[in-house]
Amino acid sequence: MEEIREFELLASMMCADYGNLAKEVHDLDEGGIDSFHIDIMDGRYVANFAMSLNDLRFIRSATEKPLDVHLMVEHPINTIDLFIKSLKEGDTIYIHPEAEYHPSTTLQKIIDAGITPGIAINPGTSVDNVRMLLRIVKKVLVMSVNPGNAGQMFLPYIREKYTELLKLKDEMGFDIYWDGACGADKIKEYVPLGVKGFVLGTTLLFGKSRAYKDTLADIRKMKFSEEG
Repeated sequence: MEEIREFELLASMMCADYGNLAKEVHDLDEGGIDSFHIDIMDGRYVANFAMSLNDLRFIRSATEKPLDVHLMVEHPINTIDLFIKSLKEGDTIYIHPEAEYHPSTTLQKIIDAGITPGIAINPGTSVDNVRMLLRIVKKVLVMSVNPGNAGQMFLPYIREKYTELLKLKDEMGFDIYWDGACGADKIKEYVPLGVKGFVLGTTLLFGKSRAYKDTLADIRKMKFSEEG
């Protein structure tokens, strides 16, 4: 027997066409995207620059959908207020624990501001290294590729990390999100296991010849076995 499962689809906006950003946001919004994933890179924590505070502010003004802000920056405590002030309740901020001396302090600022707190886990970061933080965050973004660039290949050893986190999520009260090299096969496999949402980039959504609404509709129509 098959049933339709509920899951979230997030658009990786660093992959969007910046010559037509307003249209991109409109088409994704109308096409049924659940939220907009904003990658902020400082050229230090990762060897790339991607998206700016102004990009974030424009997208925030152009849609009522939630924003999912992924800070790939060193010491986010130094600039976290800029991001908090640009967001609203229902939005999310992820930080990388390795990028901060005291990540719990930064997460508490996010919580106090009414923004959803999250952490992003790099491929080389173990679950044990972030276990205590799992009790205070609501979302865990698992990087299935090394952070910094779109279009990378999936790292198969990440499967073990998902297995560990799936065992902990209900006890500790967080949801798991997939980021990197996300194709339809990964959604088909991991929705039944309990992964809540998937960041869609060039593997499945952007740079294709299809309208966003058609791609998103096809993903929504997927059916999954009850056994998972």
